[in-house]
This record gives sequence, C-alpha cells and structure tokens, in this order.
Amino acid sequence: MPTLLSFGHGYSARALARRLEGWRVIGTTRSEEKAEALRAEGVGALIWPGEGDVPVEEATHLLSSVSPGPEGDPVLAAFGSRIAAHAPRLRWAGYLSTIGVYGDREGGWVDEESELRPTTDRGRARVRAEEAWRAVPGLPLHVFRLAGIYGPGRGPFEKVRRGTARRIVKPGQVFGRIHREDIASALLASIRAPDPGAIYNLSDDEPAPPQDVIAEAARLLGVPVPPEVPFEEADLSPMARSFYAESKRVRNDRMRALMGPLAFPTYREGLAALLAEEKGQAR
Repeated sequence: MPTLLSFGHGYSARALARRLEGWRVIGTTRSEEKAEALRAEGVGALIWPGEGDVPVEEATHLLSSVSPGPEGDPVLAAFGSRIAAHAPRLRWAGYLSTIGVYGDREGGWVDEESELRPTTDRGRARVRAEEAWRAVPGLPLHVFRLAGIYGPGRGPFEKVRRGTARRIVKPGQVFGRIHREDIASALLASIRAPDPGAIYNLSDDEPAPPQDVIAEAARLLGVPVPPEVPFEEADLSPMARSFYAESKRVRNDRMRALMGPLAFPTYREGLAALLAEEKGQAR
C-alpha cells in the first residue's frame, strides 16, 4: 500500500490526503486536538515534536509543510539521517516552500529559473531550507513554491461581513494567490508523474492588488465596498507590513503543464466558489 508521511499535516496537505484513495496517510501535528481532527479524516496522526516515533522507514512518499526555524529546517534536524538512509526507497518527496524566495521585483515577473533574492528573514530561511532538502543524497525531491494560500475557512468574507475588512492601497502592489484545491491538484499530478529535482511555482493566473480582492468579496456579498486606506496610513502588524514589502508577478506555466488548467484561475472564480460552498453548508 502506498504510504504518505506528511510532516506538518495542515491546511494544504489535508486537501491532498483527501484525494489519496487507497493510501495510508501518516501526518504529524503539534497538538492532541489537531491529531483527533486528523484521525477523524482517516489520517494516522502523530504528535511531533513529541515522545513517540515517526515511522520514516514505512513511507513510500514524503511531504514536508513545516516552516524552517531560526536554526534551520526542523524536520531535517530531527530526521535528516533517517530520511537520507531511506531516500532510495522513496518514490516521491515534496517540500512546500514559498514565492518569498524571489524577494521584491517591483511588480515584475519571475519564474522557476529566476535568481533567488529574498528580502525578508522568512524568505532567506526558506532558501536555506530548500538547499538543505536538495542536499539530501538520493532524495526524489520536488519543490513547490506557494503563493498566498486561500480556500474554505480562509477567505475574506467574514471580515467583509463584520465591516473590519480594509482595502489597503499601495500603488503598484500585486500578490499571487493559490486556492487550496489547486495546490492539491498540483501535488497529486506530481506524485503520479514524478520528476525529481523539479521546482514548481504554485500561483494562479492573475496576480492582483489586494484591494481588488476585497472589492470582489463585497460585490459578491452585495454589501458596500470598504473605503480605500493608503498604505502609509494603515495600522499594520510587522508581519502584515512585511507582506507589502514585496511585489511580484509569478509565472505558473510549469504548474499548468503538470496539472492542466487551474480549477480557480483567478480570485474571482475562487471567491465565487467559496461563497457558494458557504451558502450550501448553511442550508
């Protein structure tokens, strides 16, 4: 039986696992509450870091969604030697990274061959983590650089309904986004057609200003569009402000060649689907 070992089995990995019919899925998480939720989905959930062992040697496929820490990648720190020893028996390995590795391009385009020029500590840590994963000998590694993730439970509608959504405007600012289900589709397509060493940008077809997304959410809800707030006047946390420090457009040709057309090629289709799902659940 194919077995996926998923480190940091969270939002995106759970969407992939739901598509793996006939597979055994082992996923790590940090709390018993999250572990119970995963077990309800049929996942063999393990709390890590914790006292129990993680059965690296039972995996046929491996996925890591764990963010690097100040001292490097925690998965490799804990299991690097075991993963290296088991690498020849793995059919596929995936590492979920971020488009933050490209840094700020002032709205210009990047692709998988673009120079990595991270401008934030998070981006620099991701570059080091990618290098560390690629350095594992014999590992059939695939790197996926994700844009901003959204999907069920991660949409702007609740803030728009509450009147707390803000249309923060920074001229020239654009973000890439990717729906959770399109991430799952790309990962599944890669598992079915492995290409060790490949790197994929996972982003939709239309990088867009963040204020346009909020405006579309308001339009779909039939409520007034929140007023614009100049970036210089916005009261943002350091984390939120750091996202506005980078603007780029991300090419996804390699992703589309792998999986075909996106289910949600722009935020418009994605938001409409999220709202339809919400309404269906409310009935």
